[in-house]
Amino acid sequence: MLPMLAMSQETEKVDTLWKSSGLITLNFSQVSLTNWAAGGKSSASGVFMLNAFLNYKKDNLSWDNSADLSYGFLKEKDNDLVKSDYKIDLNSKLGIKATGKWNYAALANFKSQFAAGYNYPNTSDAISKFLAPGYINLALGMDYKMGNISLFLSPTTGKFTFVSDNDLSAAGAFGVDPGMKSRSEFGAFLKFEGKTDVVKNVSLQTKLDLFSNYFHNPQNIDVDWNILINMKVNEFLSANLVSHIIYDDDIKIPDNETRTNVKLTIL
Repeated sequence: MLPMLAMSQETEKVDTLWKSSGLITLNFSQVSLTNWAAGGKSSASGVFMLNAFLNYKKDNLSWDNSADLSYGFLKEKDNDLVKSDYKIDLNSKLGIKATGKWNYAALANFKSQFAAGYNYPNTSDAISKFLAPGYINLALGMDYKMGNISLFLSPTTGKFTFVSDNDLSAAGAFGVDPGMKSRSEFGAFLKFEGKTDVVKNVSLQTKLDLFSNYFHNPQNIDVDWNILINMKVNEFLSANLVSHIIYDDDIKIPDNETRTNVKLTIL
């Protein structure tokens, strides 16, 4: 057996107008078994994560940008390579001071994935691909900012879902009408972001997105919730606990399965 190798580096740079920070994580592990009496399979896995921020502040103007990227794989003996993580999440928010800690704000968000996903162990029929789905949120509202906490509230939000793959589009995947490659929704949006130090060398980051479509089942709120706990060992090594919960009532799931996707990753 080969032990797990995990590398993580967190950097922060500050000047007069710009503030940037980032967390980069690279994790690799391998297990090799030969005539192992207790049983088991040889395997290899790896995960790359990037969590970065670039923010601008001058007088009453603020501009916050973030990138949350991850890609992971798992390979067991003679089985096909399996995608274990695949996220693209880009955010940009422009704000103008209103009063106190409140800002008038405009937000743009893009979400998709790097690679195709399959109904494993079957790897001949893709159930998702890059831009299938892809999501864009455009919102106008108010943003409350205090330290490392931000609460964005928007009563006017356009949510756009894209399914670029012909087969998935024909099947009506991810809420689009069969044969269509996009879907537009209008509703209310809430975005909460926060970061805090739990104890020394242990930080917690969370990001919660809620969306309600005014014109179609507004009570069924879409949920996208990320939690990242970073436990820093030294400048280059750390352990991470990642949780990602997604709920979307418009995505077709067989009746015997749940409509909530929950992913828990320990790095």
